[in-house]
Amino acid sequence: MPELPEVETVRRGLLPVLENQVLETVTVRRRDLRFPIPAQLAKRLTGATVAALDRRAKYILMRMTNGYVAILHLGMSGRIKIWHPGMAGMGKKPDLETHDHVIFTTDQGAMVIFNDPRRFGSLLLSSDNELADHKLLKNLGPEPFDPAFDGAALAARLKGRNTSIKAALLDQRTVAGLGNIYVSESLFRAGISPKRLARTVQGGRATKLHQAIQDVLTDAIAAGGSTLRDHRQPDGELGYFQHQFAVYDQTGKACPGCTCSIRKTGGIKQIVQSGRSTFYCARMQR
Repeated sequence: MPELPEVETVRRGLLPVLENQVLETVTVRRRDLRFPIPAQLAKRLTGATVAALDRRAKYILMRMTNGYVAILHLGMSGRIKIWHPGMAGMGKKPDLETHDHVIFTTDQGAMVIFNDPRRFGSLLLSSDNELADHKLLKNLGPEPFDPAFDGAALAARLKGRNTSIKAALLDQRTVAGLGNIYVSESLFRAGISPKRLARTVQGGRATKLHQAIQDVLTDAIAAGGSTLRDHRQPDGELGYFQHQFAVYDQTGKACPGCTCSIRKTGGIKQIVQSGRSTFYCARMQR
């Protein structure tokens, strides 16, 4: 499932095409995604201007000038495709594919297509004044780049929690937007074992972990996210952060900076926590 860097990459790719543009038509070709697409969605968005494109955790928020907000989640296999008349090498409008479920067309002729083969994604509607209490958003924790979210704030959210630090960071109520890839990478950079109890990550450890989370996410966004299966940037390009993985999906390999003998240690280890694979270096992470 796309995590914060992939969603942020998509949001940034959409900005020049959608922000401050009028949606001339909104075509819903299939409503039965993870949640049914609201029957009034096309009517509420058509003719309105996209005032801003924001992100909250793993959701893209399309804020309209008429006070409505479209909430987009890519799910497991969802992606956004863009076509507009000025794109290099592009001729006529693209033929729609089977899994192109929603098409936004602007008054400038650009097309933004939400494609989702497995239909685990979602597209819902809210009013701006009710957005904070929306069922998908109301229980989310702070954003990793929120200025108010620092090492002390992270420590406070981990205090007294007897679950593993890996499980605590995957909990979207702790901090929003992290998933399996970036939790594993952040814990490695912070030198913290994924098996460590969350309540023991306090003081300097929490400060180091907070910085590692921000650094990993910053690097991943700069690389366009990670393409493992379905993720593509809106222009069709792959993400490249997978080439920078230190531990994720690197079982048996040496981690960066490790000087131990792989023959003796077995290299990067893979375990299962809460049904999810965890990758870490037992020597570097304590």
